[in-house]
Amino acid sequence: MKVTNLVGDRFKERPSEASVDSHALMLRGGYIKFVGSGLYSQLPPLQRITQKIERIIREEMNAVDGQEVLFPVVMPAALWQESGRYTSVGAELARFEDRSGAGLVLGMTHEEAAVSLVREFGQTYTRYPFMIYQIQTKFRDEPRPRAGLIRTREFTMKDGYSFHTSQEDMEAYYSRVHRAYENIYRRAGLPQVISVASDSGMMGGKVAHEFMLLTPIGEDSIAVCNCGYSANVEAAPAIFNNAPTAAAERELVDTPRIATIEDIRKRFKVGFEQTCKAVVYQERDTLKYIVVFLRGDIEANETKIRNHLKTDIFPAAIDENSPLFAGSIGPVNLPANVTALYDSSLKNLENLICGANVSEKHFTGVSLSRDVGGIEYGDFAKAQSGGICPKCGQLPLSIERGIEVGNIFQLGTKYSEAMNMRYSDESGKLQTPLMGCYGIGVGRLAASVCEVSRDDYGPIWPISIAPWEVELVCLRPDDAETHAVADAIYKDLQAAGLEVIYDDRAMSAGAVFAEADLLGSPVRLVISPKNLKADALELVTRDKSVKTTTTRENAVRDVAQLVVKLYTELNK
Repeated sequence: MKVTNLVGDRFKERPSEASVDSHALMLRGGYIKFVGSGLYSQLPPLQRITQKIERIIREEMNAVDGQEVLFPVVMPAALWQESGRYTSVGAELARFEDRSGAGLVLGMTHEEAAVSLVREFGQTYTRYPFMIYQIQTKFRDEPRPRAGLIRTREFTMKDGYSFHTSQEDMEAYYSRVHRAYENIYRRAGLPQVISVASDSGMMGGKVAHEFMLLTPIGEDSIAVCNCGYSANVEAAPAIFNNAPTAAAERELVDTPRIATIEDIRKRFKVGFEQTCKAVVYQERDTLKYIVVFLRGDIEANETKIRNHLKTDIFPAAIDENSPLFAGSIGPVNLPANVTALYDSSLKNLENLICGANVSEKHFTGVSLSRDVGGIEYGDFAKAQSGGICPKCGQLPLSIERGIEVGNIFQLGTKYSEAMNMRYSDESGKLQTPLMGCYGIGVGRLAASVCEVSRDDYGPIWPISIAPWEVELVCLRPDDAETHAVADAIYKDLQAAGLEVIYDDRAMSAGAVFAEADLLGSPVRLVISPKNLKADALELVTRDKSVKTTTTRENAVRDVAQLVVKLYTELNK
């Protein structure tokens, strides 16, 4: 491929709409073109990258006995009604009707399609276990697309689904896929990806892991400990070891213009261990109020609360028609039609300042055991930086930011049960198969590599997924000898099986090198009239770790050896 013929433009200025570096570089380098909110066209360089990522994924999925299939992007609403997700999933699922009025959905995930495909095939135990996977376009109507390909509405994803007759078999296979994912990230140039325990969310199931690339631009928060523990903060237990406090007399106090924990601390000159925060939600279906009480410095974890209640919730709007008084909500004399949840961050605290459920009044000296009684404490809080690690029991946890580049779930029977998938076991008895689910976003993985493998001038693509392994640069193509040598080496590099992008445009050296940096080929061979006089061709790597020269006679050999060296280092 010659740069002259390469579709797409490269430019110097950072686009104003780019919020992160990978987004800016992919726009500047001619990898993507904006079409609409969360929608991008892929240009040839990115298409070559994603094809290589897909090849790595296919090889690793095939190595764990995966069988590739392809589901439709558009599915009947009836499939999702079978599983119950047609109504339980929110506006992220695109619903529409065909010309006859039949309901349809755009696939954001394909559990229903997977069960539909194999439920007749899997009617006898002799056909288990098996795994099917696809690489397919998905659509998720994200409310806030961001960061280019890191969070889009339309995306390409590998999703796989395994089927098993026992929990032991599913767990064993789950471990195999976990190792395969580690191989995928290593081969794609992201060995720093870590596996973290996660919440299964709308996917269902009890065991789930996310694969996270730790980076400050990530939108997920990860609890990490030096002992090796890691989990998404949505799933990480929040552990507290409060020292018992002495009880005191309860007293009702006027608190005009006091509505926040900081207001209380200033007014009463107390620490957080004497404050009780109330966070209010409503059930989406019934609009019933849910109040979660926590220590004043602790954040509520909406995912944990939703999982505990087994229903969808949303932050409540409190007005004059509500049974609660904003800024004065507390556990004593709470209205009977309000559900109260108590976080373990309040355990052992016996001298609390709480809202009195009367406008502009608070109680001091509240003892939950004395004044409320019968409390069952639960884990409804986000894990905190500096908190106790649930694995080693030591301080401190740290909270890191990360990009989710893959996930795996032990779904159990959530979908097979709902969609009436059955098989006959050895005794002829009907059983429900167990499922696992395994996903990787292809475009997001490419953008994540770009985010952490770059410099100020452009991406530094790992050799395994680079759009071209080698860029050949001919400086001064108006010089006949230089151009002839470059043309000959270009043909020889191609004949040697190397992927080459060749720039022989009549441009300044600065402009050529700037565009070469944006294309990010790991190896660059530069031919110029000055160096040719000394039979010296410049051979460098994009990350500047290698800077050397070669000769016309040895150029192809030395380039090929350097490419092999980069593959070897990647695969160590």
